[in-house]
Amino acid sequence: MISTAIRVARVGSAAELAAAALMTLGYPGLMLAALVPSVPAFAAVAAVTYLADLYLHRKGSYLIALLGKVRAGLSTRFLIRELLLILLLARLGHSEEPAFYAAIACFTAFFGLQAPHGALVTLIGNRRQMPVVTRNVDLASRMRIPDAPPRRLLSRAGVKMLHLDLAAVVGLLVYALTDSAPAAYAGVGVTVGLGVLYVLALVPHLRADRIPPHADKVLKTVSTWLREYRPETVLYFSGSKDSAYQVNMWLETMEQLDSRPLVILRERYILEKMAPTTVPVVCVPGGVHLMNMDLSTVRVALYAANVGKNIHLLRVPTMKHVFIGHGDSDKLASVNPFSKVYDEVWTAGRAGRDRYAIADVGIRDEDIVEVGRPQLAPIEPWRGPSEGRIPTVLYAPTWEGWDDNPGNTSLLLAGENIVKKLIAAEPPVRVLYKPHPFTGTRSAKAGAAHRRITALIKKAAAQRAADPRFTADADAAAQTRAKSDLTRLKARLDSLSLAFDDKADEAVTSRDGLVDMRKHEEAARLRTEWNDAYWRSFPSFEHRVVTGAGPRLYDCFNASEAMVSDISSVVSDFIASGKPYAVTDSAGLGAEEFRRQNTAVRAAVILGNGADELDRLLDAVRTPAADPLAEDRKELKEYLLGPDEPTSIEQFNTAVADLALKAEARNVGQESLAVAAAAGAADAADALADEGVAAEGLTDGLTTA
Repeated sequence: MISTAIRVARVGSAAELAAAALMTLGYPGLMLAALVPSVPAFAAVAAVTYLADLYLHRKGSYLIALLGKVRAGLSTRFLIRELLLILLLARLGHSEEPAFYAAIACFTAFFGLQAPHGALVTLIGNRRQMPVVTRNVDLASRMRIPDAPPRRLLSRAGVKMLHLDLAAVVGLLVYALTDSAPAAYAGVGVTVGLGVLYVLALVPHLRADRIPPHADKVLKTVSTWLREYRPETVLYFSGSKDSAYQVNMWLETMEQLDSRPLVILRERYILEKMAPTTVPVVCVPGGVHLMNMDLSTVRVALYAANVGKNIHLLRVPTMKHVFIGHGDSDKLASVNPFSKVYDEVWTAGRAGRDRYAIADVGIRDEDIVEVGRPQLAPIEPWRGPSEGRIPTVLYAPTWEGWDDNPGNTSLLLAGENIVKKLIAAEPPVRVLYKPHPFTGTRSAKAGAAHRRITALIKKAAAQRAADPRFTADADAAAQTRAKSDLTRLKARLDSLSLAFDDKADEAVTSRDGLVDMRKHEEAARLRTEWNDAYWRSFPSFEHRVVTGAGPRLYDCFNASEAMVSDISSVVSDFIASGKPYAVTDSAGLGAEEFRRQNTAVRAAVILGNGADELDRLLDAVRTPAADPLAEDRKELKEYLLGPDEPTSIEQFNTAVADLALKAEARNVGQESLAVAAAAGAADAADALADEGVAAEGLTDGLTTA
């Protein structure tokens, strides 16, 4: 029942639900306490509403936004509480006393201050917002960007301003309880005084020397930098708040390009979630601004997603446009007809080429280039099961998708069966469960299935931790040292990631956002050490739910002997390891039809929703020599991902260089045509002039005659 209420209210936890209920019931409680009247009851209920409201704000609860939509926003809630306090004073017989009028004057003046306060906060925010936000671009030497206002002035400014009424509320409640007028005047004075001071503190930050240069100057400066840097290959990306991983997966590849790279983003929130990189990054939210940027030196533009805003760069003819995607799978997204707008489509291996041919969506075979998957370099090839260690099976289902197609994810129909059978397997295996980061974002049923699977794994882990069959060989001391290493490494990584102080806003982060190569390289080394310590920090037999940024999916690949997943790029990527894997036919197509429709499952164990076929996967893990699909996996790996030699990054760089030459040839051809056209126009003009002279001579002769 509670879980249903949480889902309906769209809150994140039972605590949020309780806070929302307390706040909602608090206002009728305040009215009742005011009418009775009861000062202690009013004070207690007011404290509950303050605390519940503050808790929901700190949690970023959806209910806060919902209340605003139904005209019960933050300001309204504060005003109602203050009006009910006035009612309490009137019911207590204070309506003819000076303190009562002081309270009315206080709250009137206090709410009068909200307008200039809100206007100042908005103006400062707007004027400090840059038309272009950058990383690894030297703006500081080219223009002056002043420091940001203290964060305490602008962060959650509306909430802070409204909570200044606490002094008046407390003073008036003391007055109501003790008849102490000085307490009322003191509280009223503090509230109004602090409100005025807050507004006055914001005013200096609107001065010209406190705000960044005008948008035109910023754009001109960035264009000047672009002309000097002369980028040659651009990674262009636009997407939703949850799609930053799609650009992050390409950052290391961009760092390894032989040509000068640049990343262009279209949304500020993507920049905030982007992983650290040494590549220059320019975030241009405005389409007009992007169209006016000097990208004349760019010859190749890479697109990681098919989105509407791509048109803002696709319109530039001096560069060649390539769809590289953010995964290579048999999903319909991998053969999107929109891909016709690009000059080329790059796939990992032959499978991608064949996929487009079969789909017949208008992509010409000569426009497809096989470049491998450079991101798969960290995946280690399988060398057989580790001696003395329980085999690990990774369950990595994909998300539920945009519709309710049962073939999207195994979570809904098969997930619990898969996990139960793996937990109960004999000889035993360890289960790693790493769900897709979008799991449950669209489907409440998928979210509920995820929570049930998580509970199953945690319960099984607790039972195994108490079983002497497993704990006998556990090295508690080594795990303690590893946990200590994790704490130390995380602290060091956190300190390295703090590139900007707490006073920074987007203007300051653009000004100071030059990568420190020493820190960047050290962070890469520390992340490797952290990953190693993570796997040593708990017993090798312990079931584990893996969420969050670390360990990454490929780290889980390397820690596993086999995987169970769904049709997605996860399967194609895992094939790079050469390890056994299973794919769930949740739609019930049947093994033969499922293989026909999905290339990546040709060397997989096909699971039904009952997961009865899991024993075949576990047999392959325990006895690799008897694995009937081993050779099939080798052939499929090359078909899907291309050959091991040359390496993927070498193939990728070659493809970039070849396409850049095509772009340059096109541009030279256009220039030649323009010169020829100009020469032709000049010749025509000369011919017309000559004809005019001749005609004039003839006319003169006739006149003389």
